[in-house]
Amino acid sequence: MLESLLVVAQQVGVLFALMAVGFACNRTKLLSETVVRGMVDLLVLVVTPCLIVHAFERPFEPRLLAGLGWALGAALGAHALGILASFCIRQKDKRRESVLRFAVIFSNAGFMGIPLEYALLGNDGVFYGAVYVATFNLVCWSYGLVVMAGSLKDVRVRTLFVNPGSIGIVCGLPFFLFSCRLPPVLDEPLRMMADLNTPVAMIVIGWYLAAASFRPALACGGSYLAGLLRLGVIPSAVLGALWLFRPPEPAMAVATVVAASAPVAALTTMFAARYERDVAVSVGLVSLTTLLSILTMPPLVGCALWLFR
Repeated sequence: MLESLLVVAQQVGVLFALMAVGFACNRTKLLSETVVRGMVDLLVLVVTPCLIVHAFERPFEPRLLAGLGWALGAALGAHALGILASFCIRQKDKRRESVLRFAVIFSNAGFMGIPLEYALLGNDGVFYGAVYVATFNLVCWSYGLVVMAGSLKDVRVRTLFVNPGSIGIVCGLPFFLFSCRLPPVLDEPLRMMADLNTPVAMIVIGWYLAAASFRPALACGGSYLAGLLRLGVIPSAVLGALWLFRPPEPAMAVATVVAASAPVAALTTMFAARYERDVAVSVGLVSLTTLLSILTMPPLVGCALWLFR
């Protein structure tokens, strides 16, 4: 158990060291906000799909296909649990309540989860983690919009299924099903783009951390409950449920725990701004839970590594 904890702590430490680079780039004005936004677009629209496709370039095995089914069920279950837990949040200010409920449900499974899954499990982690990201997008652009906007009018069927996560899976799945790979002249650039995921994602997060204010989140009593649910209660329940059902693929279980234990999704702030919710609290909560995750993720993920080894 201690060995697993140390492995995860070391990998989380590596991610935070990369965040420190982004932090320094902000404070020294080396990167402007315009440049960082461009890096986010590159990461979401290009790097993430490349990473998923590269992870799916593997020989077909029935057990891996079954693992994808398990991963889908686990991801749906984790989000359902988040939705149930979010009803614990009660605020007089409904603009703030929407932000806190959204924060409870959705983790930073893409920016924070995928790099850690790749560091701990290699392509297997991304293989299963991609399913969690696709599920995240499905739930986020449907139920998540209802939470933030308060109605169904902004839900678009096209957005549910046409997003970087689902596109990566759709493009990558044939490579897995038919056990084929791209020719080297295309596969090598694909791998190089995939390798950008971890450093670019962490630098972006570190840059935004440097510009964040924790005060609004700390002044909001509901933030403490939301953070506890997001970082502790929900991932612990997911871990317990996976241990109870004993999935046949250990990597799938660990990848799901990594995604479920990630801090509040960065998308929380984007949605808060778009639908005129409490942006200050959303920024503070995303930043605060990201910093606290250096303490909460190692024991949870380390326990998963130990239980499912």
